[in-house]
Amino acid sequence: MDDVELVLGPLLRHVDESSATVWVETSGPCEVTVLHAGAPTFEVCGHHYALVVLTGLAPGTSTPYEVRLDGRTVWPQPESPFPESRIRTLPEDGAPFRLVFGSCRKPHEHDSLGTDALVSYAERMRGLPESEWPRSLLLLGDQVYADETTAETQAWLATRRDLSEPPGTEVTDFDEYAHLYRETWCDPPVRWLLSTVPVSMIFDDHDVRDDWNTSDVWRERMRRHPWWTGRLRGAFMSYWVYQHLGNLGPGELAEDPTAAAVLDGPGDRTELLRRLADEADDELGAVKHARWSYRRRFGRVRLLVIDSRAGRILGGGRRSMLDEEEFRWVEQSAEGEHDHLLIGTSLPWLLPPAFSHLESLNEAACRRPGRRGRVAEWVRQTGDFEHWAAFRSSFDRLARLVERTGSADGAPATICVLSGDVHHSYFARARFPRRLRSAVYQLTCSPVHNTAPSYLRLAFRAGWWRPLAWLAGRWARLSGVEPPPLDWSCVLGPRFTNAIATLELTGRRAEAWLELSEPDGLVVHARLPLTP
Repeated sequence: MDDVELVLGPLLRHVDESSATVWVETSGPCEVTVLHAGAPTFEVCGHHYALVVLTGLAPGTSTPYEVRLDGRTVWPQPESPFPESRIRTLPEDGAPFRLVFGSCRKPHEHDSLGTDALVSYAERMRGLPESEWPRSLLLLGDQVYADETTAETQAWLATRRDLSEPPGTEVTDFDEYAHLYRETWCDPPVRWLLSTVPVSMIFDDHDVRDDWNTSDVWRERMRRHPWWTGRLRGAFMSYWVYQHLGNLGPGELAEDPTAAAVLDGPGDRTELLRRLADEADDELGAVKHARWSYRRRFGRVRLLVIDSRAGRILGGGRRSMLDEEEFRWVEQSAEGEHDHLLIGTSLPWLLPPAFSHLESLNEAACRRPGRRGRVAEWVRQTGDFEHWAAFRSSFDRLARLVERTGSADGAPATICVLSGDVHHSYFARARFPRRLRSAVYQLTCSPVHNTAPSYLRLAFRAGWWRPLAWLAGRWARLSGVEPPPLDWSCVLGPRFTNAIATLELTGRRAEAWLELSEPDGLVVHARLPLTP
């Protein structure tokens, strides 16, 4: 029998002061060992995976590790130019915490998209002292593009099915999603980076399909396609395996019924995850879908990542980013004393102001009966009016959460909303009618490796122009839309180059910077102290 091979990974996922998880995909069933811990693989649709949970680690340590399959070392790869993969546990003394984030990364094939910022970051990082490596990486959506496949993937798809039949060159099932993840994470620099820096993730629309869950009209139209049910099932199943499972720490893995069942020894877990996937899109069903939102703690820093796609309420005349149960969970998770509160959501909370007013105006117009409502719905889908401002009640509720948290006794020094999606990067400062104890920022970094057409670049620049924002806001108010409960202004950007953003937190001090990916490497665009 041939030796089992390492197909993808290792990915270093959840790391705290005393524990870590390492994810792998293998070519067959086996026992996976990392340091002193081991785990059997589980099977999904003929593919094999393992999540090794390590506990009892010492705080503030840096430990090189190998991956062994049935006792045979398969990682690190021979003659790799990169340093050893390491597990670096969090220190207990509140040392500086550096988080890197971004979104929207297409695979390496697309040279026309410019220099891949994540590849550039990994190449630079391997030459830096370990003290300058980031403690965490946050990928804020569009990890894979299920609806915009590469030529290589299309050639592979053509060996499986007739691409003249819908959905053509888009992916249809778990096997095809597995191919996308391998294609996206196989670049040697990125593979090493993901094995060394703990990574957290959340999906956005292209992980499923462009404009996913924009409205109930969009959703019902997609459900009429005979291939859509299988596509959505494959999307949720693969997302759970490749992304969501690693977002959970050891305690959460034990408490989560699905994770506990999947990791309970070897075996085929296809049917279990298929049931979970089929329930996940049933927004008002009797069975609560999986909660894709999650939280992380890095010493005195709280990271709260909100699902702004799958959990939307769209039917019955209601529009909400999350159902009531999950929104309450988000609000409760923001409580407590933190030096900094980071809120990750793939879609920006604070868009360029003109766009924010127009999205809220469009949401109100879509409620009108007859032709006017249908035209507004066409505008919503054509213009991608799907962000927090297009779910105005949710926008306001998140604003109340930020204001309540930022004005409380023991408030964090900063509250930063980290986002992507919009294919340009900017930092914005928010101000509420009453002065908060916390400084509030929207930090948006997108794309890591993609682009925006020239007409959108012009539109996004114009969106920050005060006269245009005033006109859009005036139009919205005349149409019965309440003004937003806060103001905000751009303090860095917008920039349209491939980029990666960094947030460094030391005690109650914070600094953010944006690095643009040029052919010769990353170039710091600007550094911004985040001050109350």
